[in-house]
Amino acid sequence: MPAMTEIAKKFFDACDQGRGWAVCKEYCTPNATFAAQAEPLADVGTLQQYTDWMKFLLTVLPDGRYEVKSFAIDENGKNVSAYGVFMGTHTGQGGPVPPTGKSVRTDYVYVMFFEGDKIRHMQKIWHAGLALQELGWVK
Repeated sequence: MPAMTEIAKKFFDACDQGRGWAVCKEYCTPNATFAAQAEPLADVGTLQQYTDWMKFLLTVLPDGRYEVKSFAIDENGKNVSAYGVFMGTHTGQGGPVPPTGKSVRTDYVYVMFFEGDKIRHMQKIWHAGLALQELGWVK
């Protein structure tokens, strides 16, 4: 397995299990950036912020889990794409509204761009609006 794919898988697991930056930073450059065209993440510009956001999200959706559908590597472009499905139920405190008891099942893709053997940038592709509706956070 190419090194980029192995590192991307380790990062993906740590990030989406809510381990936060303390664990995820091992796989990233110190100033790794983040971007997404998704309203809840509009102010998130670093991977540190995003991995800590995921850590917090799993307190709001304590049964949060993911299913990996595929990993693809682009060696020339020095990136790895990961497609997953995230699932969870809003039973924890701290979300934008009191716990709704509603569940979400949402598709997303991470594209992780590498500098050497570290992730330097990650782009998240996600339809946040539908996910927020499923959770009862917006109408």
